[in-house]
Amino acid sequence: MIEIGVTLTLLIIGVIFGTRAQNRHLQELNAREGAMSHIRVTNLKRPPITSGEIMMVSGSTVVAFDYFRRFIARIVMLVGGRITMFEDMLDRARREALVRMLEQADSLGAREVHNVRFEFSRVGGNVQNQVGGGAELLAYGTAVK
Repeated sequence: MIEIGVTLTLLIIGVIFGTRAQNRHLQELNAREGAMSHIRVTNLKRPPITSGEIMMVSGSTVVAFDYFRRFIARIVMLVGGRITMFEDMLDRARREALVRMLEQADSLGAREVHNVRFEFSRVGGNVQNQVGGGAELLAYGTAVK
């Protein structure tokens, strides 16, 4: 019985601190996205005719699936439904990769990024269908100076 209490206590502590860290990251992302709002971003394959210099820019991030989220995800998988914690985590990763790409474009003096694409890859093993490891998100595009 004590083990269950300790497990639940650790789970609650992990979720509380994880949520606080996530909220801080979201606030930081909002500020960084606002700072990069002067850069025009499109998913057009062919950028509008421009006389500027073009270059490839990219940004990537790796997020880990922490123990507490995996634990709750396993419970959700038993009953079915969306695993919103993973959705939120991957959304944050996508936004982080995009901001890093825009920061690189900004440092190169670019004012536009066209043909923006995202790539996802799993990091770590998937042993016996267990949720674990992490994910890398890569954002890349063509910057125009």
